[in-house]
Amino acid sequence: MPNFPSGQPHFLQLYHRDADVIRTELVDGLQAPMATVSPKYLYDALGSKLFEAICQLPEYYPTRTEAGIFERHLSEIARSAGRGSTFIDLGAGNCAKAESLFHALQPRQYVPIDISVDFLRDAVERVRQRFPMIAVSGIGMDFSCSLDLPETIRREKRLFFYPGSSIGNFTPHEAAALLGRIRDACNRDGGLLIGVDLLKDKPVLDAAYDDAIGVTAAFNLNMLRHLNTLVDADFDVGDWRHVGFFNEELGRIEMHLEARRSVTIRWDGGERRFRQGERIHTENSYKYTRHDFLQLLERAGFGSVQTWTDDREWFMVCHARAV
Repeated sequence: MPNFPSGQPHFLQLYHRDADVIRTELVDGLQAPMATVSPKYLYDALGSKLFEAICQLPEYYPTRTEAGIFERHLSEIARSAGRGSTFIDLGAGNCAKAESLFHALQPRQYVPIDISVDFLRDAVERVRQRFPMIAVSGIGMDFSCSLDLPETIRREKRLFFYPGSSIGNFTPHEAAALLGRIRDACNRDGGLLIGVDLLKDKPVLDAAYDDAIGVTAAFNLNMLRHLNTLVDADFDVGDWRHVGFFNEELGRIEMHLEARRSVTIRWDGGERRFRQGERIHTENSYKYTRHDFLQLLERAGFGSVQTWTDDREWFMVCHARAV
């Protein structure tokens, strides 16, 4: 299979950081009664590398459990999803998860998408060198806001790939909206291959998001350095601690940054005083039952769902067709 014709780009940067828009979003979040920052700001270059390290931790079961499902059921997954797809990888990161499926799925075109543009650009070049038979076009974009893909992306057999249970970062309402946008971007011959973290015992979930050696803490705290860069704030990481736990009532993991002492944070044109123990909410990760997630897919316009789980039923991989 040939690569792109001469003149067709291998990387399209559709996400251009608008400093004023970002500043307004972040300042509004910091000044809200319960301060909050979108989890997408966890993923600067260092944050992306720290998340790679998290995926290797013994406590962080999702990555290896999902990988085990793909390894054990790959032939069945390939039969369900089909070969020769336009393989669109949402939140691709280092592209490693998608690469592990290339042999079985044999995509005609691979389209990794991520908001961490520099990190993705490097990954795209490596994928192109390793798989010259696959047309590769990376896209730097915030797919949580839009899935308007350029004309260089094939419309035939679009298979959206969203692994790692990243869908859990959205509220169920937001997740339904995102799944609906994915469905709209599919043709009738398209579909979705997605990983979903399932409900399980609280101690297992707590440990996965607050590991013993503190890599998740470093990942969360790194957001403060990123905020200092984005809004010219004066956060001191030493003034804050990572808090991660499973909220049983809401069915979600919550990550927060908690002030170790009373501290005033200043940025150009504003400030906020945080009392000792006051928190900045940085991430949610909703956990689903199989039944609830299949209902979510159905409401978004997907059907003919095939599912695979590990023996403990901790994690689920779904292939759903656009209907």
